[in-house]
Amino acid sequence: MKAGTSSSTPAHNSLPPPTSSSSARAARIASHSHIKGLGLTPEGVAAGDAAGFIGQNNAREVRAVLLACGVVVDLIKMRKFSGRALLLAGAPGTGKTALALAISQELGSKVPFCPIVGSEVYSTEVKKTEVLSETFRRAIGLRIKETKEVYEGEVTELTPAEAENPLSGYGKTVSHVIVGLKTVRGTKQLRLDPSIYEAIMKEKIVVGDVVYIEQQTGAVKRVGRSDAYASSYDLEAETYVPLPKGDVHKRKQLVQDVTLGDLDAANARPQGGQDIMSVMGSLVRSGRTEVTEKLRREVDRVVKGYVDQGVAEVVPGVVFIDEVHMLDIECFTYLNALLESPMAPTVVLATNRGRASVRGADDLRSPHGVPSDLLDRCLIVKTDTYNREQIAKVLQLRANVEGLKLGPGVLDRLSAEGEKASLRYALQLLTPASIAAQLAGRSQIEIEDVGEMNELFLDAKTSARMIGEDGGYDGGRAY
Repeated sequence: MKAGTSSSTPAHNSLPPPTSSSSARAARIASHSHIKGLGLTPEGVAAGDAAGFIGQNNAREVRAVLLACGVVVDLIKMRKFSGRALLLAGAPGTGKTALALAISQELGSKVPFCPIVGSEVYSTEVKKTEVLSETFRRAIGLRIKETKEVYEGEVTELTPAEAENPLSGYGKTVSHVIVGLKTVRGTKQLRLDPSIYEAIMKEKIVVGDVVYIEQQTGAVKRVGRSDAYASSYDLEAETYVPLPKGDVHKRKQLVQDVTLGDLDAANARPQGGQDIMSVMGSLVRSGRTEVTEKLRREVDRVVKGYVDQGVAEVVPGVVFIDEVHMLDIECFTYLNALLESPMAPTVVLATNRGRASVRGADDLRSPHGVPSDLLDRCLIVKTDTYNREQIAKVLQLRANVEGLKLGPGVLDRLSAEGEKASLRYALQLLTPASIAAQLAGRSQIEIEDVGEMNELFLDAKTSARMIGEDGGYDGGRAY
């Protein structure tokens, strides 16, 4: 077709116009969106292919020599694995990152989980050791429990009292506000400061809302609408809550989760003035600043005081360093020191190297590209390659997650490609094959779509065979 020729029929390599359903907003599907946990039974046995995890039973269960990820999760929850390291070693595409993400899913959102890649430590803004130290601090949680005196109840009265403005003879100002609160046990009328009335207006609180007001700070929080005002609509934008129990004036325990990294960052950035020069200076200042060791020691001292008083509780989390062989000898030495610190999280490392040189020390070769002194601190879990049956299960699971329909024989063809090349290559053929099926007007992927994509896109092994003996690219010898 010539460049100037127009046709109503779309070309083979062009997508059809989006339909109304395809233009709707869709959630992004990541590589490990199907991983929901380790899929272990209460006895610590891998329950088939549960929680989206296929295979790797040896790495998921307890075996004679290895400490499995399920036991590691239990030890982390019991806080008996802090300052130790777990190394996931295996070939590319054997589920090392999936195992680490499954550990984070098992731990839940209350335990900090900080994943990084080994190459992230090389920055022009901060030192390598600072990046590692910052990551470790973000993986140490602090659960602060505060008991505050609050006024809680349903608003029955909201009356601002006005008075003459003393600064000028014109207009009036709010001198105080009368707020009536009701609970199951009784009612109470409060006379509050005008600044609290501004907070009430900002929260858009009206009569019938359930609120609580902190006695010390005057902070106002709207909980929701009282269920006494609930109507019979099937769908409503309002959240209805029951009438609070107990007295209006009560003691309430509030729990807040922060990390040591949050405390370091909050104390490392001075607030500055409100003038124009201070504001402009904050705009041009570098985005990342190094936290001094003196500031960290001061934060640790304050945290230790809170822990001794019973106000706070330390929650050690998990640091996951993928491609750990990318670290150099200086990072490994500093990593040893961080593991020995009093407040150290659990460290999970992953690598796909065999015997390799340690970066920064070319004359030093070590298993997995990790120095032997750090390997001695690690419990090592080996991940196995997937067989054809497991590859087929992973492909079917990913097709279900992505909403793709597979025709007869497609799963066998893709699993054969995955066994011959790699699991990742077979997974990468799914979406292009679905596009080819869509262009052909089919609602499901057929074998010819997979064959066409297999001709268009080469796997790593086939591409490597096409390289000539002199190192050049021999395009004529494809297979």
